[in-house]
This record gives sequence, structure tokens and C-alpha cells, in this order.
Amino acid sequence: MASLWYGGLLRLGSGLSLSCLALSVLLFAQLTGAAKNFEDVRCKCICPPYKENPGHIYNKNISQKDCDCLHVVEPMPVRGPDVEAYCLRCECKYEERSSVTIKVTIIIYLSILGLLLLYMVYLTLVEPILKRRLFGHSQLLQSDDDVGDHQPFANAHDVLARSRSRANVLNKVEYAQQRWKLQVQEQRKSVFDRHVVLS
Repeated sequence: MASLWYGGLLRLGSGLSLSCLALSVLLFAQLTGAAKNFEDVRCKCICPPYKENPGHIYNKNISQKDCDCLHVVEPMPVRGPDVEAYCLRCECKYEERSSVTIKVTIIIYLSILGLLLLYMVYLTLVEPILKRRLFGHSQLLQSDDDVGDHQPFANAHDVLARSRSRANVLNKVEYAQQRWKLQVQEQRKSVFDRHVVLS
């Protein structure tokens, strides 16, 4: 049952990674083949209030040479001789951005996020199944009766040998926790049973 579930998780993880890879390739192909989008450049004019007209911001996708009030502000809120006075008050800026760089950054971010998600699924679902299969429940947890006065750290040395063979961070943390529990247990025996205080 566990191996079937484990196999299903592996297939799910490989399917997710393949779909992320395919999506990345498709987006990269679209990015390399596309020319500059019309949204990558714009002229932005900020016009303050003038007489009875409120202030307004105008945006238009035009070339840099046409980036002025006469080409961007449509419809013109004033008529006749006030047009020149109105346009002198407007501040127009040509803005350009690289949508290719933005898209590539998003793809990299989503790819890293997907890899972290797969790693989290592995740590929460697959790692405990493998640990149970390899070591069993009885070897990791040992009762007070099994630990004698002659070898208080026997189980800790066992866990250390396993952590060296597998060499991953979780086993090292588990070993340190087991060793700490055994040290606390030995100190309790020394203080309460034998009335010996460490110097």
C-alpha cells in the first residue's frame, strides 16, 4: 500500500516538474519571437488643474518624438488660445520598460517556488514513509527500561551511525534530539536515584 502511494507521489511530482518545464519553454519561445509590445513604451502627461478644468493624467502609446502635450492629451479640455497655456503646465515623460525582463524574472521566481513546493511535498509525505520503511518505529523510540546504566548513549550511537549513512539534515537533528533526551534522562537518574550532583 505504501509503495503504491509512494509511486503515485513520484509520478505526481515528475508530472508537475515536466509541466513547469513545458510552460517555461513555451513562454521563453514566445518571448524570443515577439518584438516590442506596444505596451512597453508610453508617453505620460501629468496636467495640473487649469481654470475650471481639474487635473488629469494622460497616457498614450506613441513614439518618443511625439511625446508632447499636443499629441497625448485627447480630448483637449480647453479651446483656442488657452491650449498653449494649458500645454505649458503639463509635464510629459516618455517611459519605456522591458516586458521580456519582467516575464523572465516571473518565470524564474515561479520555477523556484515550484521546486520548493515539490521539496516540501517530499519532506512531508515521502520522507516519513521511507524512514518508516528503512528503520521501523521500534528502533527510533526506545523505552526507559532498554537504556541501562552501563551504556546510557547506546541508542544515540545507533542513531549517529544511521545519520552518517544517510547524511541528511533531518537525521542529524533527530540524532541531536535523541542525544539530548538521553542526557536529560541520565542526569535525572543521577540526581534523583543516586543523589549525585554534577560539578
